[in-house]
Parts: sequence; C-alpha cells; structure tokens
Amino acid sequence: MNNILENIIALRYKSGLSQENMAEFLGISQSTYSLLEKGKRELKYSTLLQIAIMLRVNIIDIITYPKKYVDADQLGVSEGILEEKVTVQIELKKSKKDKVLGLIFNKSDIEALNR
Repeated sequence: MNNILENIIALRYKSGLSQENMAEFLGISQSTYSLLEKGKRELKYSTLLQIAIMLRVNIIDIITYPKKYVDADQLGVSEGILEEKVTVQIELKKSKKDKVLGLIFNKSDIEALNR
C-alpha cells in the first residue's frame, strides 16, 4: 500500500494540487486526508477512485506510476511479440485502386481483399 500512497503524493504534486484541494473534493478535512497519505487511515477503493478522478488518471495508473499501464491487447502484442498496427485511410478513384493496392500488398493479398 505504501507505493500507492507514495504514487498518490507524487501525482498530486505533479498535478499542482494541495492536500486541501484533495480533501475538499473528497468531502473530508485536510488533516484526515493527510492521515490517508501517511497510511494512518484506511484507503478504501471508493476513496481511491475519487482520488483518481481528481488526479485525472485511471486507478491502474496510480498503482503503476511512474509508468503508465497500457493493455497489451491495445498494443497488438501476441505471444510476447509487439506487432505494429497501422491504419491508413485514403480515397481513390476506382481506376487507381488496383495500382495502389499493388504497391502495398502482394497479388494474393489483393485477391483475398476482393473476395
């Protein structure tokens, strides 16, 4: 839990927020908030969620700070290998379509796309 509390403090400083700001948002006194950051009061999930909202981060990013958590599925990681994903959107006249696709894909790929 200590790392989470240290991360909350670091993120609060980074956001330029005071304990007073946080306490006011949470509806508690500054002294009670100070006890939360020191680990002398229980940090409940609902409070952690409100802190994340105030800091404008996801809870997982508080836990993994200073690294930002990124879901492997969003990156296109399969079997431990990072695959780059690229999305290209272009508008072509029909007469140029096959020529451009030929530059990007091989013939069997183009045939598969046209099926």
